[in-house]
Amino acid sequence: MLLAPLTGVSRQVVDKRMQTLTRQTQIQRAGNDASTVRRHSKLGRGWATALLIASLTAPAVQAQYGQSYLPYEPVTPNATTVRVEIGGYGVNGAQMPFWLRSNQWGAVPLNGSAGTVRAGIWGDYNGGGRPGSTQADSSASGSKFGWSYGLDVVGNSGLNPKVLLPEAYAGIRFGKFELFAGRRRQIVGLCDTLLTSGSYIWSGNALPLPKIQFGTIGYVPIFKGVLAFNASYNHGWFANTDASGRELIVRNSYLHQKTLYVRLGKPTWAFRLYGGVNHQVQWGGYAPSLPAGLANNGDLPSSLRAYQYVVTAQAYPDFIIDPNLSTIDVLNRVGNHLGSIDVGADINIGSFNLLMYRQSLVESGSIFYLTSIIDGLNGIRLRNNQPGDGLLTVDNVLFEFFYSKSQGGPEFVLEDPQRRGKVNYFNHSQYQDGWIYQNHTIGTPFLTPQTDVRPGLQTGRAIVNNRVALWHGGLSGRLAQRVQWQLKLSYSQNLGTYDSPYPANTNQFSGILSAGAPLTLPVLGDCDLSASAAYDQGKLFYNATGFFASLRKTVRMRRAGGQSRGSTGASSPWRIPN
Repeated sequence: MLLAPLTGVSRQVVDKRMQTLTRQTQIQRAGNDASTVRRHSKLGRGWATALLIASLTAPAVQAQYGQSYLPYEPVTPNATTVRVEIGGYGVNGAQMPFWLRSNQWGAVPLNGSAGTVRAGIWGDYNGGGRPGSTQADSSASGSKFGWSYGLDVVGNSGLNPKVLLPEAYAGIRFGKFELFAGRRRQIVGLCDTLLTSGSYIWSGNALPLPKIQFGTIGYVPIFKGVLAFNASYNHGWFANTDASGRELIVRNSYLHQKTLYVRLGKPTWAFRLYGGVNHQVQWGGYAPSLPAGLANNGDLPSSLRAYQYVVTAQAYPDFIIDPNLSTIDVLNRVGNHLGSIDVGADINIGSFNLLMYRQSLVESGSIFYLTSIIDGLNGIRLRNNQPGDGLLTVDNVLFEFFYSKSQGGPEFVLEDPQRRGKVNYFNHSQYQDGWIYQNHTIGTPFLTPQTDVRPGLQTGRAIVNNRVALWHGGLSGRLAQRVQWQLKLSYSQNLGTYDSPYPANTNQFSGILSAGAPLTLPVLGDCDLSASAAYDQGKLFYNATGFFASLRKTVRMRRAGGQSRGSTGASSPWRIPN
């Protein structure tokens, strides 16, 4: 869905408001650092105009859906799938190694060794499987109506025993569109979902937020498939407490999220272009500790009129639209706006497929003046669609470079577009709990919350490390045709934030080697055995080595010709969503 165009506001009006309202409150002294001003001050033609242009002229891949526990395959169409898994983590230090816990939907504990039991059931009928899983285009054909559901329960023992629900949803579909409610695993953004370091805005690192979403089922082709689009629109809810039960600064706040991705080129073509945008907003809520100028006696705007400004990203609202508007809202925008503009292409070269992508970070007016254009996620992945039958094969190779050091420079000057910097990604002076859900960064895990870093690097902000340069590589393949293996290696330079810089050479290496294979056991029959070994070395996290091993049983009950039939077996090989 396209964002509505913003109404234009003249610079003279902006300057006049600035002069008047700045006298009413000292925003900086009220805790509103440059991150709040620049995040809201994206200028009248900022968000919607740029996103509209990108949606229509750039290429785009759908918001793809990743899998939590390797090698989980996508939900099986027209079947009920039941999975039960038991496993354990062994750690030689105080902290779980980075790649054992990151991009795992918030289901892995941060500290210490732990046991885990996971059980889930998924159903998908008269449809084509989970959107974005294996279908390049929407496969909702045949019956116009369908339904789906999912429930995944994770129980962890150890230092902090807990029962979690990474998924609990139900949905209905009509043709190529779907409405669902609940928690569902999603990855938003153009990237390779198997080996990526993490999509910038919505990576699968945190427990999914509960939401109600309407959108397409994968890509919907138009113009005989030459053009296809994938769109979603949802409303969600943030939690009132963190993972430890501590009450958050802002309670009862909402999520607004919408995406639009476009593909130019048929799935059968050798070359396809992709492009699209996603727009997220934290808005509403109650924060009694916020001072005047940031909230109205703790209340944040949550009316239907305020929602209009949230959806359209319209700047400079008047006080009359909502009694809880504060000075910072009127100077800028209602809510905390975040997103990315994504472009990419994939090319078939013989038996190989080459995917290239770029996610440009959108959290401030700096992106529209190109002062922070260097910041973003860049990736390239080569996949062998016809892997050989040798003893050891390499089927996928990926390299990513993520950069967020620039942020438009170390200062924010509203009157000078070339000095609108200090973006302070994933932090906000009204929504001071950050772009975090249940102690996990919602976006890329390389923008680090204070709960994850060494104690000496904790500075009191929600995200204490958002100036990062990351080099990330990934490989996957097969051993002896039966064992699926995967390797991820990441090296990052971490500068903290502009306000609280880290010491020089706060660098970090994290790596993981995972393998999984089918296994036939007495009584249980066909199962999956998986194991991982991970290692952290550096100055951002505690040095640690850790291991994970699990045994999983999967049962599928298919429906064919009105009759149900059961089947058991190990999961199919790891696959990258198309």
